[in-house]
Amino acid sequence: MKAMTVRAPGGLDQLRLDERPDPGAPGRREIRVALRGSSLNFHDLGIVTGHMPSADGRVPLADGAGLVEAVGEGVDEFAVGDLVVSCFFPDWQDGGATVGDFARTPGDGIDGFAQEYVVLPASAFTHAPRGYDAVEAATITTAGLTAWRALVADDRLKAGDTVLLLGTGGVSIWALQIARAMGARVAITSSSDDKLARARAMGAEFTVNYKTTAEWGAAVRDWTGGRGVDHVVEVGGPGTLAQSIEAVRVGGHISLIGVLTGVGGEVPTAALMAKQARLQGLIVGNRRQQQDFVRALEASGIKPVVDRRFALEDLAAAFQHEMDGGHFGKIGVEW
Repeated sequence: MKAMTVRAPGGLDQLRLDERPDPGAPGRREIRVALRGSSLNFHDLGIVTGHMPSADGRVPLADGAGLVEAVGEGVDEFAVGDLVVSCFFPDWQDGGATVGDFARTPGDGIDGFAQEYVVLPASAFTHAPRGYDAVEAATITTAGLTAWRALVADDRLKAGDTVLLLGTGGVSIWALQIARAMGARVAITSSSDDKLARARAMGAEFTVNYKTTAEWGAAVRDWTGGRGVDHVVEVGGPGTLAQSIEAVRVGGHISLIGVLTGVGGEVPTAALMAKQARLQGLIVGNRRQQQDFVRALEASGIKPVVDRRFALEDLAAAFQHEMDGGHFGKIGVEW
């Protein structure tokens, strides 16, 4: 079977389309899946470029969706022909956070889904939302579930709440769709006026260009009449956290889900204390939360925003498109 691999020490020029042995038939409590689609994440980019070292010859991509071809003994949740989607933490089934590394995350500590077939425990997948294709389904594994957990599973978003989103990448656009579906009001930032216009067309009420408005946190707070937003989905990290604290209300919630501006830096602790805000780090979510998310998607009819789709053999070009930063929403890969 065909599989895309990355050679150490990494780099887009180290991606190779290889032939690998077929994984065979599923064993007890396993399923065989013919993979059909994936989507790209910042984490995947770190793996293939070598900024997050992994094993030589690793099969990348944390997101995977495809059709069940066979089920092993003891599997009654899935049937042949079902469209299924992978879990970012295949061993974290339910309950509070128990995982603090990526040792068992596909595409990082173990092989990912840039390949034609896998045989894995049935518990490493959930059903895909009805009406989704494989690429659309794959977008929920990392970006979609992160947004769902940040706003709903952990912070109980409700109608009338205000939400600040940073940028127009996969997590932020998913969060925009989730927030609007639940009746929340949304502010969003970007360096592109064209992207901000697209976000407004999707229901964002307040937009701000952080290149032309350096104090965008104050601008967002002013939009709320000086109160501050209830929720911030913080993807930037140290370079944006001070502005997010400025924007949040007293007693509000900041979900730290990304480090696009770096992995370390100063935290304005006095400002955070004064706001009495909760700053919570989180990484994706568990299988039960993904199942809840799938039910919500089916009830709401939300479909993900897929910027472009690339063939598996063009994976390097897909990652280059991600690095160029011109995408809006998710970048898909299909085969």
